[in-house]
Amino acid sequence: MLKERMTPEELASITGYSRQTINKWVRREGWITSPKPGVQGGKARLVHVNEQVRAFIRSAQRSEEPAPTIPVGNNSLEALLFSLAKEMTDAEQKQLTSLLLRDGITGLLQRLGIRTQK
Repeated sequence: MLKERMTPEELASITGYSRQTINKWVRREGWITSPKPGVQGGKARLVHVNEQVRAFIRSAQRSEEPAPTIPVGNNSLEALLFSLAKEMTDAEQKQLTSLLLRDGITGLLQRLGIRTQK
């Protein structure tokens, strides 16, 4: 249930997205926030859950299809890439897929400066 003001952590637990994703939405969508009372340093914020936020959250709800699970604490490259892909928007996933299909892994590694061109 959505309250009038909620922390990114609370919104994350309701939506199934991460706190980082909620914070990204706050910045990108220009959601109204205010400092969380009793927390020093100014970083803790409350999101004002207005109709704009409610509509966005409704449209961003994850599908009912369960995602494959990766064991917690699994620091393998595969688990990390899977986790990162889940945090990407659909548009970002499409762009990365297009890049990989177009340039392949060698092209991606070259762009990242991991592999030099031969």
